[in-house]
Amino acid sequence: MALPTPTLQTDRLRLRPFEDGDAGDLWALHSDAHVLRYWDSPPWTEPARAERFLAACRQMADDDAGARLAVERVADGVFLGWCSLNRWNPDHRSASLGYCYGEAAWGHGYATEAAGALLDWAFATLDLNRVQAETDTRNLGSARVLEKLGFLREGTLREDCVVDGDVSDSWVHGLLRREWRAS
Repeated sequence: MALPTPTLQTDRLRLRPFEDGDAGDLWALHSDAHVLRYWDSPPWTEPARAERFLAACRQMADDDAGARLAVERVADGVFLGWCSLNRWNPDHRSASLGYCYGEAAWGHGYATEAAGALLDWAFATLDLNRVQAETDTRNLGSARVLEKLGFLREGTLREDCVVDGDVSDSWVHGLLRREWRAS
């Protein structure tokens, strides 16, 4: 089964495939050191990095490995960030969830809403049994998003990442199909 790249909509948000015109918004998001302070790679230092990101999104879709979607507000079309389902493995019926949002989008429930829509689609379309997500242990906001979605913290990857010389741990969260149905 090929992995389709969906367009999804909630009351407040539209999740859609990335377009070339998103490069400027991606550059602004991923060059912000405050937004990426818990990220597993440093902020971008060159605008061309956005073009490589867009190419990687297309390659992910072409390889049937996942779907990374731009998230925008329905009311005004403002780019808020992105949400992804990657490392899709149809044999193991598993995938990983990821997301990144600009600071102006924090605290409004957008990450939870967008990820919920993507998970609804993924569990219904891809016959998933498990979705995994990882977050830096210092990123309590991201951990709360996962908990609101029903993910359970399953363990800690000790000293998992080193970014700019800063060593950090990561929490592994998991969500099973039966748990998603129950929520």
